[in-house]
Amino acid sequence: MRAPQKDPQTIEEAAAILRSGRLCAFATETVYGLGADATNSDAVLAIYETKGRPRFNPLICHCPDMAMARKIAVFNPVAQALADRFWPGPMTLVLPLATDAGLSDLVTAGLETVALRIPGHEAARNLVAAVGRPVAAPSANPSGRLSPTTAEAVRAGFGGRVPVLDGGPCEAGLESTILAVEGEAVTQLRAGALARETVEAALGIAVPTAGHDAAIAAPGMLLSHYAPNAGVRLNAESPAPGEAYLGFGGFAGDGARAALNLSPAGDLHEAARNLFSFLARLDASGAGKIAVAPIPVTGLGEAINDRLERAAAPRR
Repeated sequence: MRAPQKDPQTIEEAAAILRSGRLCAFATETVYGLGADATNSDAVLAIYETKGRPRFNPLICHCPDMAMARKIAVFNPVAQALADRFWPGPMTLVLPLATDAGLSDLVTAGLETVALRIPGHEAARNLVAAVGRPVAAPSANPSGRLSPTTAEAVRAGFGGRVPVLDGGPCEAGLESTILAVEGEAVTQLRAGALARETVEAALGIAVPTAGHDAAIAAPGMLLSHYAPNAGVRLNAESPAPGEAYLGFGGFAGDGARAALNLSPAGDLHEAARNLFSFLARLDASGAGKIAVAPIPVTGLGEAINDRLERAAAPRR
């Protein structure tokens, strides 16, 4: 097992780690990412090995600005309109790979498309700009487990073996929304911190979702994902004996082994921000199962329910 790594204290120190071909975790507005130079196959391979991630599961490339984004992907008018409206921010676009993009094939998992975004977190953009190359960065956690929203969660997940640039708690707490653009059609591949209704309102068109049996074209599409060690039971108005309880609104979980409420006020933004960290805290209670209160499917509730359904799915 590798020894604990010294954490960088500045953006330049973290950029130097990434330029050298090593991994470094960093904060975004969504969750912490496990970063590597996206042009360096050895560095990208280290992401898969460190996470235990299937290599058919592509990675998201992070760019600091549109100038870099245009070097690695082809933007049609619809994609450009989305970028103009929602970048920097928690939206990932899956677009045709540009000629001479220079990315490692491991980033795209051999596909002819690339997933990319410009993060809304200023320090994350500054970090990628300092690296001078796109940075591949899935969530900084062992594959299939809960995504980290604090630097301490990253350290705990990897036992201190990955250096972390501490950027404080993540504001959104959910991964980015992933949209595939093909011609004038837009499909949501993964629900996330940008609500689908907001995208539809901006475009003036309906945005369908990819089915659970769709081919893997972007991160977060595996059926079993985002899971604590404990089992998960959904739409539970109250806990069964011995269960921990993740409440929402008026569902408080009286009598549970351990209980937390995502948002007593029923605020979906607050619930999204707390989701992964609260699941982790309930998991640490030692309960064999976590019962989860019903959560509306509107707005950010779609992404919250997506994560919970994948957490409750049969484990791989």
